Amino acid sequence: MPPPPPAIGASTAPVGGTCSAQGAQSFVGQMATAKATEQARVRSGARMARIVRAGQPATTEYLADRLNLSVDQGGKIVGVTCG
Repeated sequence: MPPPPPAIGASTAPVGGTCSAQGAQSFVGQMATAKATEQARVRSGARMARIVRAGQPATTEYLADRLNLSVDQGGKIVGVTCG
C-alpha cells in the first residue's frame, strides 16, 4: 500500500535552520501566496515563515529560524527579515 500523500500545505522541502533574509530578497514585490511564502522560506534556510501585514500587531521575540515577510494592504511582499 503506498504512503498517504502529504497534507495540504505540507512541504517536502528541507525543514531548515538559521534564517538568512538575503536568500529571499527576490520575493519583494511578489504577492504573498502560500507558494511564494514557502519558496521564500526554503531559499532563506528558515524553519518557519510568517506574514506580517501592515498595521498588524506581531510578537517581537527573536527566532533565528523564522522568516518574516512584511506585506502591504494588497498582499504584496514589501520586506523580508529574519527573527
